Amino acid sequence: MTRPELPPAAGLPLPHPTRFVDAGGHRLETCWIPGLRPGAPALVFLHQGLGCADMWRDFPAQVVAATGCPALVYSRYGYGRSEPRSTPRGVDYLHVEALEVLPALLDALDIHDPVLVGHSDGGSIALLHAAEARRRVRGLVVMAPHEFVEELTLAGIRDARQAWFDDPKLRERLARYHPDAKDVFFTWNDTWLLPEFRAWNIEACLDRIACPVLAIQGEDDEYGTLRQIQVIAEHVADTELLALADCRHSPHRDQPEAVVEAIARFVARLAPGG
Repeated sequence: MTRPELPPAAGLPLPHPTRFVDAGGHRLETCWIPGLRPGAPALVFLHQGLGCADMWRDFPAQVVAATGCPALVYSRYGYGRSEPRSTPRGVDYLHVEALEVLPALLDALDIHDPVLVGHSDGGSIALLHAAEARRRVRGLVVMAPHEFVEELTLAGIRDARQAWFDDPKLRERLARYHPDAKDVFFTWNDTWLLPEFRAWNIEACLDRIACPVLAIQGEDDEYGTLRQIQVIAEHVADTELLALADCRHSPHRDQPEAVVEAIARFVARLAPGG
């Protein structure tokens, strides 16, 4: 049975203090990690469908150390210590995050020309932002992104739903990161299992991405086939693909050294100014 991937109970937390920022009509939890290289582009980390800032653990700090770039890590509305969700979300929730909330947050923090680093839902948000927001983006690093709905994805999400009811440890671990873990889980799970969500597809907008892309996916990803990253290369000329063996849906946890090294190489070749 597929279970939602959560970080281990032990591990290094985010190394810098939290700051709350009002953006997109919501109070969002953010963490800023200073860079080591003057003038380097900011990395903006976009978490997965059950994630939050803390669930990245020390991965952003590892990338900062390897690239010299500063980093913004934040929790989306309804996640982590951000403002609790009070309204339902629709099948367009990834577009809302990419085209309304993320631009407002970047403006509030005076971040321009960033490198977006997204995992799963966060990867889809990064792709949508670069394609449709009409803002300068230096580059994209997307790990296990979704561009269309596969039966494998839906099977994994149905399995995760059953795991929620069967495994109290899953509920307990998710509750360590989210005050209302049940809402976080079912907001994600219910949306993906809606009949109308089967038609969700962002392939057509990929042609409008003008920046380089590093697309990473595990060969054993239980939520998507390698077709999810291959389709990016078919639409974006400057795309580097990295398929990792012995790796499931979270490349930065299953193969951290390979992922950090790939991101460092990718960021090093990005031209100043986009």
